[in-house]
Amino acid sequence: MNNPFKLLGISDDVVNAVKDLGFESPTPIQEQAIPVLLEGNNDFVGLAQTGTGKTAAFGLPLIELIDFKINKPQALILCPTRELCLQITSDIKNYSKNTPGANVVAVYGGANIMQQLREIRNGVQIVVATPGRMLDIIGRKAIDFSSVKYVVLDEADEMLNMGFQEDINDILSTTPDDKKTWLFSATMPPEVRRIAKNYMDNPTELTMGTKNAGNVNIEHEYYLVRARDKYAALKRIVDFNPEIFAVVFCKTKLDTQDVAEHLIKDGYNADALHGDLSQQQRDKVMQRFRDRNMQLLIATDVAARGIDVNNVTHVINYSLPDEIESYTHRSGRTGRAGKTGISICIINTKEVGKIRQIERIIGKQFTKAELPTGFDVCEKQLFSLIHKVQNVEVNESQIEQYIPRIMDEFAELSKEDIIKRFASLEFNRFLEYYKNAPDLNAAAGDDRGERGVRGERTERGSRGSDGYTRLFINLGSVDDFTRGDLLSFVCNNGKISGKSIGKIDLKGVYSFFEVENDTVDSLFTNFKEVQFNNRGVRIEKSGDAPVSSERGGERRSSGGGGGYGGGRREGGGGERKSYGGGNRREGGNAGGGFRDFSGRSRDDKAGSTGGKREGSGERRRRS
Repeated sequence: MNNPFKLLGISDDVVNAVKDLGFESPTPIQEQAIPVLLEGNNDFVGLAQTGTGKTAAFGLPLIELIDFKINKPQALILCPTRELCLQITSDIKNYSKNTPGANVVAVYGGANIMQQLREIRNGVQIVVATPGRMLDIIGRKAIDFSSVKYVVLDEADEMLNMGFQEDINDILSTTPDDKKTWLFSATMPPEVRRIAKNYMDNPTELTMGTKNAGNVNIEHEYYLVRARDKYAALKRIVDFNPEIFAVVFCKTKLDTQDVAEHLIKDGYNADALHGDLSQQQRDKVMQRFRDRNMQLLIATDVAARGIDVNNVTHVINYSLPDEIESYTHRSGRTGRAGKTGISICIINTKEVGKIRQIERIIGKQFTKAELPTGFDVCEKQLFSLIHKVQNVEVNESQIEQYIPRIMDEFAELSKEDIIKRFASLEFNRFLEYYKNAPDLNAAAGDDRGERGVRGERTERGSRGSDGYTRLFINLGSVDDFTRGDLLSFVCNNGKISGKSIGKIDLKGVYSFFEVENDTVDSLFTNFKEVQFNNRGVRIEKSGDAPVSSERGGERRSSGGGGGYGGGRREGGGGERKSYGGGNRREGGNAGGGFRDFSGRSRDDKAGSTGGKREGSGERRRRS
């Protein structure tokens, strides 16, 4: 029996590579697009949802059409983000692994451009690129596109949303007029239609499902809560789904980091993905998520593009997107490759109208769901534990030697007592947390507390300095730490709960963080022998950290294993803090300080001594 991919016109070498990846039959978009694209004679517009197999739909025909004996760029694939660029490159390398001479290069920002230039000089037939870095390389006259026969614009709608229209124009102007352009998009706003008109000649158009429609395998739900209860609602949804493996979408980098930090402090396996992370940090976060070593990925829209991770069970919209069309991309992170998924929106009463707009665009109706009660959550968690016990794989050879001793320990307990105690190990934790848990569901028209994101952040516990000690640590963003990484590092090595930690202020070569006063001594004791990358980790009370002789300055010491040695002095040495939306540090004169609202900053009005801008990577980046 012939392989279904072979029947589409794919060669044996590529079919075998696809089989090795576990693909048995083509998806609908692949089945319809591949025969058309293999002809190589037409421009093409393909509209299909994220997760339907678009990469193979254009990647497999490219491999068949390109002459790999010629070491010149013959195909250019443009996509909006680094993650998607890397994902497409990896997929095409896998498809062409049996094809002699095939070279695919990823070109994206945040990585070493010299290495990318070397790979291009060594010979390449397929270039996968983000627009910004591609323009940099074109500007260096380091690539020749005169032999390009095919240009693929993947996620075209998102590239336009991100403002790449001019960049795309400039890049395409360097390619031959007789090339064929293939455009793939999940939605078809007027801007994408304009690209098709400007760059294509009578393109073949293929639409899988209805334009802009959502994936039929995804259920859509919304929960109506007061704005101040959003974070509590998120936790309750996660607790009610013990096997959840989800992407949580926030609107801004700040909210993404804020939600991830609070989840980590509350004991959840989470981390943030946003544009301020270095490429190494982004790769580390994504690898943890792909390996399922992380349960919740908190992300912005831009950062999450190109996340191609199997078996994501839920997408949670902690904040609705500004652009309604973006909802389609968000929900497409789940329900991939024929599997089912759930897309959840946590909204307040003022956002119900936006849900109705989304329904009209995706052609599907949302279900209004009720947040579970504390009792419901405890019951769900209990039976999840029971199912885990039932399904656990027993290593007979290893456990056998301990059975006699275990039986002795349980000798005085009945079977019923043993079952009760095992079940209570996990059950008691949820019983305690959800004891007297309030009803978080908001009634229609109940707009009390609807103060937006700032109200949410306050409700989650913006804690004052009373009861907390501010500490210095000689680790920072240059060590590829995010605030979530630093939080986990301190908790794991200091053997304390995340709830004991207050505000975290991540800098370049050092950081500050707050801990409850009664944990300070044990933290110092547990950190005496701790090392990071073969250098000692130093923790001090921030007032004890060495102070630079330069006013408001900071310096690195050549000693101390590369740690921070200079310390810091602000406004003549004093710090004044006021917690409510962040902290305020004032300089020597009334107008010279700066505000740092949870990592996002702005200058006060100019005073007589120069103020500083500083934020978590948004205003100034240390490297």
